[in-house]
Amino acid sequence: MKKILKLLFVLVLLINFNNQKVMAKNSQELLKVNWSFKSFFGKFDRSSLQRGYQVYNEVCASCHSAKYLSYRNLTEKGGPEFSEAEAKAIASNFEVMDGPDSNGEMFTRPARLSDKFVMPYANEEAAKSANGGAYPPDMSVLVKARKDGANYIYSLLLGYEDPPADIKLDDGVYYNKYMYGNKIKMSAPLSDNLIEYSDGTEATTEQMSKDVVNFLMWAAEPHLEQRHKFGFRVILYLLILSVLVYFSMKKIWSRIESKV
Repeated sequence: MKKILKLLFVLVLLINFNNQKVMAKNSQELLKVNWSFKSFFGKFDRSSLQRGYQVYNEVCASCHSAKYLSYRNLTEKGGPEFSEAEAKAIASNFEVMDGPDSNGEMFTRPARLSDKFVMPYANEEAAKSANGGAYPPDMSVLVKARKDGANYIYSLLLGYEDPPADIKLDDGVYYNKYMYGNKIKMSAPLSDNLIEYSDGTEATTEQMSKDVVNFLMWAAEPHLEQRHKFGFRVILYLLILSVLVYFSMKKIWSRIESKV
């Protein structure tokens, strides 16, 4: 029995070692961006957040949900900060199921600010069926799902290229040098001038990738700016308190030493 357990243990170690070798072989250093929200005093670029929502809405939302966001969140301080009228206009473009009415019937109506972002599919099985068996992940907290998530998603969006000669891809599978395993079932979602930005910014692939990552980072951490401000105030308070304690202790010890 002990020999069998030892053999299984060695086998597990070998499998893990091989997996690590494969991951190391497939790993690619991520593209690095000087994100405005990364520093200690980091803030979101409001214009980029608004453009990022436009990219999400016009490109990503046809497959990917953002089920933890409500349309009213688009107006909140620290976010895209659309005006209430703008957010209402955005919401009104979507229909939600509501009811029952006075006759006991369900009905559809334009979405309101209080409604969650409308889901692209009725359920998970419908989403898988429409995407070759792969379930498009929800984007509400997607940035937090990977280490260095902002740079990872940015790199992934720009990482599509023709596969090396020794790699064969099945139908509906694409090569991405930043994807774990380098194979992904999502085709390249962005291309230059795919959309027309409402503020006139040139919609290059890099610009759209940066803007949508900014938006997804805000979706995952909507209170990031408030947290940074609170952290700064706490540190400032602790510094002032430390100085007061230091001088208080110095005064107390000076009295003790004078008596001694």
